[in-house]
Amino acid sequence: MSYTPRLKEQYSSVIVKSLTDKFGYKSVMRVPKLQKIVLSQGMGDAVADKKLIESAAADLSRIAGQKAITTNSKKDISNFKLRKGMPIGTKVTLRGDRMYDFLDRLLSVALPRTRDFRGINTKGFDGRGNFNLGIKEHIIFPEIDIDKVNKILGMDITFVTSAANDEEAKALLDAFGFPFTKK
Repeated sequence: MSYTPRLKEQYSSVIVKSLTDKFGYKSVMRVPKLQKIVLSQGMGDAVADKKLIESAAADLSRIAGQKAITTNSKKDISNFKLRKGMPIGTKVTLRGDRMYDFLDRLLSVALPRTRDFRGINTKGFDGRGNFNLGIKEHIIFPEIDIDKVNKILGMDITFVTSAANDEEAKALLDAFGFPFTKK
């Protein structure tokens, strides 16, 4: 028996039908879907401390279940003591089953653990059907051992969808169970 993530099954059995009814798509292929999730952390402090980038990459790998890569600066900026090629961040791109597993953990475990959580602001849409979410503390994920963290870091999570506009993308993310704030 093969494993299929819960949200992937929910997408194919429930969400596709509900979005087709709502927007009147002629083909199932027109229904927007989640293409990838990108987790990224930018760390300006890594210029002074090289160990910080290694621990951040390890934490991000633990959260995503996939090895994180370090991102390097593209140019010299003397005011920030930054040289071209210095590591200044980490990122992971999730697709397929890992993407759905991460989304499930984010919605059902991590976001409810956030302090003073009142929902996700809907201002994160970019006009092309993608959504950006900022998290202030990476310790909300259960994979992170709080005792071993030397610095609490934030991260950006980008949800890339095949939706044509923000309205369709919001309907897709609503169907997955995103706790958006009511205006």
